[in-house]
Amino acid sequence: MNNNQKYRCLVLDDQAYATDIISLYIKRESDLTLVAALTDPFEAVNYVNEGVIDLVFLDIEMPGLDGIQFLRLCGERCRFILTTAYSEYALQGFDFNVVDYLLKPISFERFSRAVNKFRQLQLTVSCALETKTYIIIKGDAKHKYYRIRLLDIIFVKGLNNYITIHTHSETIVTYMTLKGILKELPSQEFCMTHRSYIIGKSHIKTIDDNHLIVGDHLIPLSKRYKKEVIESLKI
Repeated sequence: MNNNQKYRCLVLDDQAYATDIISLYIKRESDLTLVAALTDPFEAVNYVNEGVIDLVFLDIEMPGLDGIQFLRLCGERCRFILTTAYSEYALQGFDFNVVDYLLKPISFERFSRAVNKFRQLQLTVSCALETKTYIIIKGDAKHKYYRIRLLDIIFVKGLNNYITIHTHSETIVTYMTLKGILKELPSQEFCMTHRSYIIGKSHIKTIDDNHLIVGDHLIPLSKRYKKEVIESLKI
């Protein structure tokens, strides 16, 4: 179990003072990292889709794209805690399996209880992933499946709704998103280096300014992921 786990957070609310309050609360929790505090939901969608967010504190009443619409777009990509002044949205939110529902004005005590629920959910997922030694992936033909050892995965490359999984012996193509397979892979063994790449940490040979050598492959390393990759390897 990784006791130094840092959870990357995004705050989204159309009122800047509301993002300021949650941002201050996040900074008081040692295992939470504030990635962005935004008032523009479309900018927030980009962050979530890039896979750099673990937890979103999401307002419901927003112009242009409200919180429920945001959940429909991104609800499977990370965890959500709703923050709103309107209690009538609670049931709708839980239809999307949100972690908790915070009614404004939000106290730090109530915020902390919600974050603890999130931690427990993440702990359950982490324990399950740590016991995995392989994954089952659907192949490129009907009724065809691959059983792939996690240690054999050198890297995964994403292209729209398809991925290619590269091992020492074969390359497997399957209809799946990069974010989808990332959920199946233990974070202590795999990480994203670029919006289109996940690598197996044990296969890293060198890290340069903007790329890595993983196995015998040159893999791009973007600025967005570089710090996280280096910290995960404790370099």
